[in-house]
Amino acid sequence: MTTATVTAPTGTKAGAPRRGLAGRLVDRLGGGAVQVVMVLLGLFWLVPTLGLLVVSMRTSEVNNAEGWWTIFTKPAELTLQNYANLLGSGFSASFWNTVLITVPATVLVIGIAAMAAYAFAWMDFRGRDAAFLVVVGLLIVPIQIALIPVASLYGAADMFGSIVGVVLFHVAFGLPFAIFLLRNFFVGIPSSLLEAARMDGASEWKIFASVVFPLGKPAIASLGIFQFLWVWNDMLIALVFAETGNQPMTKYLQSQMRQFGSNVDILSSGAFLSLIIPLVLFFAFQRYFVQGMMAGSVK
Repeated sequence: MTTATVTAPTGTKAGAPRRGLAGRLVDRLGGGAVQVVMVLLGLFWLVPTLGLLVVSMRTSEVNNAEGWWTIFTKPAELTLQNYANLLGSGFSASFWNTVLITVPATVLVIGIAAMAAYAFAWMDFRGRDAAFLVVVGLLIVPIQIALIPVASLYGAADMFGSIVGVVLFHVAFGLPFAIFLLRNFFVGIPSSLLEAARMDGASEWKIFASVVFPLGKPAIASLGIFQFLWVWNDMLIALVFAETGNQPMTKYLQSQMRQFGSNVDILSSGAFLSLIIPLVLFFAFQRYFVQGMMAGSVK
């Protein structure tokens, strides 16, 4: 008898699955080409920010007469007078009000949510699953329906218009998503680590502070960025609950638009200053942010 021999095609290994056209195309375009494309996309994404910076450093007359891209041929038009005028107004106070609102609202949400997420993930107590379902259900509650009841409560407690009231509102509505996010991350921590810590006599608080919290840094950093950006850029809560003396930057810039209409020099410089802090925060914690977004996608 004659035995037929099957020869694998040249360039492939015997028994290896043949890749389709899409797979071969990805292999050929992978590496440097993909990185170049991503860099170009990133630069394209930064074009509006560059335009905002240029507009904020030119006078209103120049901005009304020509586009911001003409700055490459007329660099002498740049000036810092807009920022000097802005910092000499009420913007400085609104900037610090924004810091006083955003930092406590972010820190409190991270701290409370991390402890609650650990309890939901690794502590056994009666009603745990039902309580977690309630937390998940709160994710669908829109902020708008709570404005009037909370405003009445703040009025009765003499907290309406204060920075404390704005912070508490952001904390209350930031906790459901924060607990949900961190709980799902903490569940993925190997149980052997926690069991080893308990065998060494560690308490639940010690396990949380020494094992779970350090391992949860990627998710915590991602949560911190999301919460910080949400509170920093919020205007609805500030319009309702913050008085003029306690107003953050978003409400201050909105009031400038209402008073002066097309005051582009003030609005653009204020918008760029409000943009700087979130950009610095994002790039500072970019590594943790990417790790937190990718957590759980690869086993």
